[in-house]
Amino acid sequence: MADLKRLQVRAIEEAMAYPRGHGYVLDFSDRTMREFFEDEFGVDIYSEENRANGSSKRNCLSTFLLRTDQQTALRVLRALWDRREGLLESLPNSEEAQAARTKSKAFQQVIEALQENEPAPLTTQGVEAFTRDRTLEELVADIERTLAANKPEVAIDHLHTYCMKKFAHLLEVRGQTCDKDEPLHSRFGRYRKCLEAEQSLHEFTSRALKSFISLLESFNDLRNNHSLAHDNELLSPTEARFIFSSVSAILVMLRALESSRYGN
Repeated sequence: MADLKRLQVRAIEEAMAYPRGHGYVLDFSDRTMREFFEDEFGVDIYSEENRANGSSKRNCLSTFLLRTDQQTALRVLRALWDRREGLLESLPNSEEAQAARTKSKAFQQVIEALQENEPAPLTTQGVEAFTRDRTLEELVADIERTLAANKPEVAIDHLHTYCMKKFAHLLEVRGQTCDKDEPLHSRFGRYRKCLEAEQSLHEFTSRALKSFISLLESFNDLRNNHSLAHDNELLSPTEARFIFSSVSAILVMLRALESSRYGN
C-alpha cells in the first residue's frame, strides 16, 4: 500500500478542495469523477471499500489512496495535479486561485515523497526478438511500451504469449514440434529435458529448472484468470512487477545456457 501519513493525506484533501470547497475533489461531479477513475485507472472510486470512511468525494479519494499500492497512488496524484494546474491556469488572477496556490507546495511534496520511493522501471531484459517474425517483433514492442508506461499488470498476457513462442522455437531448433494447445509448462518441461541431455548442469541449476515447471504452470493460471487475455480482475501492479521480474529472470538464465551451448 502507499505509505501516506496523515499530514500528507490532509495536504491532498486541502489541495483537492479547489475550486468547489471542502469535501469535493477539484471540479468533479459524482458522474465525472466516476468516469475519470474508470477511464484512466480502471477503478470504481465509489466502490463499497472506498466508501468505508464516508461517501463524499474527498473521503472516497482519501480511502482509495490509503488502500491502493504506491505506484497507482502516484499515477492518480500526478493526474490530479495536472488537472488542478489546468484549473488554476484558467483563472490565474482570481482570489480563489491565488489562495489555492498556497496549497500547491504541500501537495507537490507528497508526490515528490512517493517518487523517491518509486520502484525502478522494469526492463525487457530476457525478452527479445529471437527470430524473424513480424508477430514476435510486435509482441516484444508492445511489452516494451507497456513497461515504459509502468503497467506490468497489462504486460502479463503478452509475456505469456512470448514465452509460448520462445519455448516452441527452442524445441523446434532441436527437431521437436509443439501442438498449438500444449500448455506453457509442458513445453518448458520438454525443453528442460533437452538442456539436461545436452549440458552437464550443476545440481542447483537442475533443481531450479525443475522448479520452473510449477512456476510456469501457475503462470498459465495468471494469464487466463488475472490478465487482459479475458475479462478478468487484474493483478496489483506490485504483484505484477514481482511476477514479471521472476519470469524475466528465467528467460535471462536460459539465454545464458543457450549461449554456452554454442560456446559463446
